[in-house]
Amino acid sequence: MENRLWRIIRRPHGTAFEEALELVTEPLPGLATGEILIRNAMLSMDAGTRLWLTARKDGYQPPLPVGAPMTGLVLGEVIESRAEGFAAGDLVRAFGVWGELSQVDAAMSGAVKLDPAVENRRAWFGPLGMNGWTALWGIERTGAAKPGERVLVSAAAGATGILAVQIAKLLGCEAWGIAGGAEKCRFLTEELGIAGAVDYKSGDLAGQLDAAGGFDVYFDNVGGEILDAVLTRMNHYGRIAVCGLLADYGSGKRTAPREFDQVLMRRLRVEGFFSPDFMQEGEALTARLREWVEAGALVMPYDVTRGLDNTLAAYAKLFTGGNIGKVIVELDT
Repeated sequence: MENRLWRIIRRPHGTAFEEALELVTEPLPGLATGEILIRNAMLSMDAGTRLWLTARKDGYQPPLPVGAPMTGLVLGEVIESRAEGFAAGDLVRAFGVWGELSQVDAAMSGAVKLDPAVENRRAWFGPLGMNGWTALWGIERTGAAKPGERVLVSAAAGATGILAVQIAKLLGCEAWGIAGGAEKCRFLTEELGIAGAVDYKSGDLAGQLDAAGGFDVYFDNVGGEILDAVLTRMNHYGRIAVCGLLADYGSGKRTAPREFDQVLMRRLRVEGFFSPDFMQEGEALTARLREWVEAGALVMPYDVTRGLDNTLAAYAKLFTGGNIGKVIVELDT
């Protein structure tokens, strides 16, 4: 059996992914004990995987080596199994490869069986997946948001940010978002009904933040200059939950806050968090999120690209602001 997949041929510069990955066809070896073979139906596009394409060895996970297949979350049907607990026909989500098929060790890839009764299977990549877990954990646990507090979320029109602002609102907080462009800000305030949105592309980020007032919790997906601007607008004893550093991933720079002294002056708590650290809580988190989804209280727009050949164009949207909501590549299966 052969597989078409994206392989890393060099480290990318910025968003020039077409120069760094190539689509190849390769034979698959037979399954080893503990492995499953998944026919991928969907590929999840996640900004954090950009760090795996760099040479950084001090990130939250080691970089993928040049020559390796590109890795990411996949959703599909098991077509062959040599792993206990998995059988042909199971719907699963796992860390697989950007390809038509994923041959993975079930345990090492974090493979989980999914309930096929969920009507919109894309939700397993959005509110019922790691984006949902991250949003809920970051707002409620790391950010320790309390009813009545003011919560600000950066990249608020992205997959995790959209869920974070809604969850903050569901937990009784006043939710605000930072996003790029009038249409994204309109979506946040008019479609999701959050308290307000700040357009960082408008040229007056500081003025908009001043007009919005102070914040008790900041859910940070971006880092960089936006973090500096927010640090001076935090309320005393505020919490900053660092989920991502989008400003750093393709720039070769490191977030180094000029306003770091505000951590002391305002007695702030800054804490990073990463979804694999609480994967053991996934079942319980999913159950809570599913209640909101089925009640229509937690929604997600999906930006869907068709075809494995178009994967890199979909991936680039995460870094150019070309999407609202969850970016997914759907394959012809």
